[in-house]
Amino acid sequence: MIHELTNIVAKNLLNHLRETKTDALRFRHIVQELARLLAYEALGSQKPQPRQIKTWQGKFSFDFLNEEELVFVAILRAGLPMIEAVAALFPEASSGFLAMKRDEKTHQSVLYYDRIPPCEGKTVVIVDPMVATGGSLSDAVALIKTKNPKNIISLNLIGSPEGLAVVEQKHPDIALYIAQIDEKLNDQMFILPGLGDAGDRAYNTPQ
Repeated sequence: MIHELTNIVAKNLLNHLRETKTDALRFRHIVQELARLLAYEALGSQKPQPRQIKTWQGKFSFDFLNEEELVFVAILRAGLPMIEAVAALFPEASSGFLAMKRDEKTHQSVLYYDRIPPCEGKTVVIVDPMVATGGSLSDAVALIKTKNPKNIISLNLIGSPEGLAVVEQKHPDIALYIAQIDEKLNDQMFILPGLGDAGDRAYNTPQ
């Protein structure tokens, strides 16, 4: 269920995210580029539908993805640059948002905002840069499953083996596409070597 990108272009972009000199604007730009690469991989096997369109030489039938069957769900805040990128690729798709905050004492995720459009019979694509403990992503998947989607895909930039194992154990039926699986979690449950707090770095939030 876990697919790690091997493309050197993706690895190059991700390693620029690790650099402390990468400012917020470039950080968001790189996150968006990686989101597009992940979307290409994750949705490349979706079944196309023929549709007749008007071209400069008259009407022809071509294959298109059924964008209306896609629902993108961002986990706030860090998922915002990712959803902006994929929503631009598929403008007819719907978008939803989940706000989840990690309790710094228990390291458990706490949901405090849920705005997800109808998902029944659709492909739901979750976008979230980091999979640390796997708690937030697992909780998001569990919530989305109550809405009866056709299938669930997760797009992530970086994750720990421990967090990915949690997601795989709880939700082996989803597909997860990730740019990089890092070494481990530290005692504070942060990914090593990681890249810091993606939300803070994307939006210049003081530490």
